[in-house]
Amino acid sequence: MKLIIGSRGSRLALWQAEWVKTSLSARNPEVEFSIEVIRTTGDELKTAPLAIIGGKGVFTKEIDEALLEKRIDLAVHSLKDLPTILPVGLALAAITERADARDALLIRPDVAQFFAALDTLPQDAVVGTSSPRRTAQLKHLRPNMIVKDLRGNIDTRIAKLDNGDYDAIILAAAGLTRLGLEHRISNMIRPREMLPAIGQGALAVEVRSDDTATATVVAALDHLATRQACMAERSFLRALGGGCELPIAGHAVIRDDHLRLDGLVAHPSGQQIIREEIKGQAADAADLGETLAISLLARGANELLN
Repeated sequence: MKLIIGSRGSRLALWQAEWVKTSLSARNPEVEFSIEVIRTTGDELKTAPLAIIGGKGVFTKEIDEALLEKRIDLAVHSLKDLPTILPVGLALAAITERADARDALLIRPDVAQFFAALDTLPQDAVVGTSSPRRTAQLKHLRPNMIVKDLRGNIDTRIAKLDNGDYDAIILAAAGLTRLGLEHRISNMIRPREMLPAIGQGALAVEVRSDDTATATVVAALDHLATRQACMAERSFLRALGGGCELPIAGHAVIRDDHLRLDGLVAHPSGQQIIREEIKGQAADAADLGETLAISLLARGANELLN
């Protein structure tokens, strides 16, 4: 049996694909795995804002097409890049155990000794991020800071920081750790300060819905608690009708089959934030996410998003 894994070509995407390949190979020595790199719209248009070039789907569309056309057998994504509604004919065969879901603050090396955390940066500090979610929460926390758009892969973003284009940048801790760059983290940002992106820290393995053989092979990587937590978050996002181009955040935690979901909708300016949490049984993850979204909508979330 031979299975082809589809992946974007960035260093982080290839690390993720290689990790899945190695993990599956160890469990299925009889299967021959290979990786095929597929360029996506998001890779081609590196400088344009996601809201203009199409939101979440820009990082997955071409890979999904390759999967449906049977040019690849499975696809590896950062779950936060995956739209909450998958194309017809595709399914999530596994959501891997989540790494650290928090955001991380990286401060320019020549000033890092003076400013250790988000709340100690000077008022006019220039902070880089391409995320509306991070931008809105950052402006809410530190309205006098200058938030400057930042695009590119992790190495490119760090290079721009080191070149002096920014005083600090914000990236996902999980990606930095996976690439061995955790030493660049100046401070981990607590979720109560900045709520993470939906699905941040988890990997998704996508297959064709009718390919039961591949789904069976991949299922060994599925982590139930992570799947339940992420399903609550994705249900919350889906019910709000949003994606990564909107200032929406959510993070679920499971303890002893009980789930707590913290959700947030913000005005892009950061001037207004609606935030709430819900608790319940982990088995009811999707319902809890939808219920929380309905509650935020009743409190005016729709007006913020529009």
